Amino acid sequence: MVDSQLLSLAFTHRSWAYEHGRAPTNERLEFLGDSVLGVVVTDRIFRQYPDRSEGDLAKLRATVVSGHTLAQVARELGIGAYLKLGRGEIATHGDGKESILADAMEAVIGAVHLAGGFEASISFVHSLMDPVIARDAELGAALDWKSSLQELVASRELGIPVYTCETSGPDHERHFSAEVLVAGHVMGAGEASSRRGAEHIAAQNAYQALSSTPVG
Repeated sequence: MVDSQLLSLAFTHRSWAYEHGRAPTNERLEFLGDSVLGVVVTDRIFRQYPDRSEGDLAKLRATVVSGHTLAQVARELGIGAYLKLGRGEIATHGDGKESILADAMEAVIGAVHLAGGFEASISFVHSLMDPVIARDAELGAALDWKSSLQELVASRELGIPVYTCETSGPDHERHFSAEVLVAGHVMGAGEASSRRGAEHIAAQNAYQALSSTPVG
């Protein structure tokens, strides 16, 4: 069981710590939790999918431990309500920001590991991530649209996909619009609240467009 002081530290963002005499933050716990998460997920997918290549396993792991996925898990657990944030982050809705939620989720994993050791942290990570692994293992090309697009483009000898991205809106509510060019032509576009998300959507649209285009 994780004591309340350790959990409180796991929820302490640096913005709060800066406003309170540079108190300790959750960043060290985040560092620990990131490593524990990576080992447990890697071990699980290695054993569960013995017929998959190293490349496929790497894509699956990257998706499962991504900030986007961890933020989703954190939202399901309601972690945002427990975050200790500075005034600036509160004003810009930091309790809903993907990066802050993902970091807090890793910090919680680190706290569980410190409190209970490997046995506790392995069990905790499995309870959180095994359903995610099972879901993402069926995604195929959607595991990583950018990598899948690059592989498809390479197989057709069309060079390397080139991404462009424009931003708009205030700092606390940025909007990103991305395009991906293949052989000099715009093949896909996407919009999202992050550069990564916009490029991901653009790559998906380009992949689907190219896949439906006959070779030759």
